[in-house]
Amino acid sequence: MDASLLWLALCFFAVAVLYSSVGFGGGSSYLALLALFLPNFLEIKTTALLCNLVVVSGGTYLFYQEGLFNKKLFLPLVACSVPAAFLGATISLSQPVFFVCLGAVLALSGALLIFQLFLPVPQSHAPTPKSSALALHLSLGAGAGFVSGLVGIGGGILLSPVLHLLRWAQPKTIAALASFFILVNSLAGLAGQVASGNFKADGIILFPLLLAVFAGGQVGTRVSLQKLQPRAVKGLTGVFVLVIGVKLVLQYT
Repeated sequence: MDASLLWLALCFFAVAVLYSSVGFGGGSSYLALLALFLPNFLEIKTTALLCNLVVVSGGTYLFYQEGLFNKKLFLPLVACSVPAAFLGATISLSQPVFFVCLGAVLALSGALLIFQLFLPVPQSHAPTPKSSALALHLSLGAGAGFVSGLVGIGGGILLSPVLHLLRWAQPKTIAALASFFILVNSLAGLAGQVASGNFKADGIILFPLLLAVFAGGQVGTRVSLQKLQPRAVKGLTGVFVLVIGVKLVLQYT
């Protein structure tokens, strides 16, 4: 492994630890890092999604083992997100348009994560009235799923802050949902890439990165299970994501 790939793997490990500690996969930051390392635009998207998938697969399993997997709450949110993510992944964007879209999504997600720090810590969630809950869940899932497929992320970093602002459930439950949401949407996004002929990966580069994010994801998820509300980590993640998003928008506009 050359020095540049080793450095990239270490960065991926650090990103996986940070993001998985709040239920995310890290796909957004993998994309930004890979853009500095890989010349092939399609390979960047595929590699980031595969790394995303590895992180949240382990995270989802650990959350499930902790009894935090609530099918009644989770399935309505993914019912529309999976086909929407598949559809989004089949749409071809030019590289500048792609990075502007990605930057806008990251900037919005980062701002929402930071905004949470100024809200009081909820002692209990306020359930959405049953008459509107299904429509809201389907809409949120479809919107986050489509965007995730379009820009090559899992969508959890977009959905999770919204659910926190709605006090949809306790923080650990939302983290578990985000991990599962990213898992199924990453799979749908990869399927969309395959179907549209946009799946590109280099095993020599991919393998060490997958090992790095697997290890980082295991560390981060275990940290999150020991803390009820990792607000400091969310704030740090929010700042990190916001800065990346703004830089991408400014660079490609």
